[in-house]
Amino acid sequence: MRSLFDLAGKVALVTGGARGLGRAMAEALARHGAGLAINGRDGEAARTAAGEIAREHGVWTLGAAADVTDAAAFGDFVREVIRQRQRIDILITNAGINRRMPTDELSLADWHQVMEVNLTGPFLCSRAVLPHMKDRGFGRVIHISSILGQVGLRDRSPYAASKGGVLLLTRTQALELAPWGITVNALCPGPFATEMNRELLRDPAKYQDFVSRIPLGRWGEMNELDGAIVFLASDSSSYMTGASLTIDGGWTAQ
Repeated sequence: MRSLFDLAGKVALVTGGARGLGRAMAEALARHGAGLAINGRDGEAARTAAGEIAREHGVWTLGAAADVTDAAAFGDFVREVIRQRQRIDILITNAGINRRMPTDELSLADWHQVMEVNLTGPFLCSRAVLPHMKDRGFGRVIHISSILGQVGLRDRSPYAASKGGVLLLTRTQALELAPWGITVNALCPGPFATEMNRELLRDPAKYQDFVSRIPLGRWGEMNELDGAIVFLASDSSSYMTGASLTIDGGWTAQ
């Protein structure tokens, strides 16, 4: 059974992997032997995270600045990973942003920014990596959606719309890429205590409102995504594609 979850020799590229859920997922892959390429708009944060993971887990890492909405910059990053390691086996499109306000108060600029990062970003990132996966006849693409890609929540129109789009991007790419042995799945986290949710964590009323919707009665801990991300990245999910895996304490079961 251990071999089903072994990632030794594999190379994973995690967008937005310097902090939050991206960092937690990167750590989980490293613990199972995967080398890691981490990018973000903050190059220093990406390099620091890569260095810390390399020292702790003894795997190859690379951290660099590369905005997921900048096709040229991200393409350069992918080429550098290929130059150094000759492969990218796993792509996790984790980078994302949120804007919380009613639709009629939302600016067009805010709408476009969320769509660019959360939906266009995964498209651009996968488009850059897929030719290399096709050449090798193998790949694991994991798009990070959200429970808000499945159900609505007031004041989250651009975020929910973008994450819903990610689910359909996942299913479409799964159909396109199956002939090359590339699987494409989505992970849909519920409420986790990340930097993106800092505003909610600081407001007792908002925090409790979220908790009241969760049958397990609490927010998720960072390490509670470890098993799901390793499963989707490893041979244990080899017959799973076009699917979504929801980790939400029961929120969407209601």
